[in-house]
Amino acid sequence: MKCPFCGHKEDKVIDSRSSEEGRSIRRRRECLNCHRRLTTYENIEETTLMVIKKDSRREPFDRKKILAGLTKACEKRPISTQQLEELIDKIEYTLQSKFDKEVEASHIGELLMELLYELDEVAYVRFASVYRQFKDINQFMKELKGLLNHNK
Repeated sequence: MKCPFCGHKEDKVIDSRSSEEGRSIRRRRECLNCHRRLTTYENIEETTLMVIKKDSRREPFDRKKILAGLTKACEKRPISTQQLEELIDKIEYTLQSKFDKEVEASHIGELLMELLYELDEVAYVRFASVYRQFKDINQFMKELKGLLNHNK
C-alpha cells in the first residue's frame, strides 16, 4: 500500500474492524515514514449474476427491481421495508450459493414466491397473480384453494 501523503510503500495496521455486516473490513493504517494515518476498506469482489429472461435476453441481477415488485405486492400490509430487504438478502445469498454466473428469471420468481408465502399470504397472492399471469378467475381460484388447503 502506497501512502497517499508521502508515497512511502510501508505502513502498519493499527486497527481492523468488520463493517457492512461482515462484508468488508475497515483497516486503520499508519505510514511508517510520515506517521500520518489513513483508512482502507477490503471488500469481496463479487461477480455480477446475470438473469436469463423468458425471451433469452440477459441482464444483471437488480435488487431494485425485486424491491419494486415486492413493495407493490405488500402495499397496505404490515410488512416493513427492513423485512423486504432481509427477504431480498436471502434471495441474493441463495442465488450466489447455487448459481455461478447465470440464473433463469423463473427460478428467482419461484424463490420469491416461496419466501413471500412465509412472510405474508395476502402479499403472496398479489405477487402470484402478477407473476403467474392468471388468465381468468378459475386459475386465480385454483391458487387460492391450494393456499387454503395448505393451511389446514
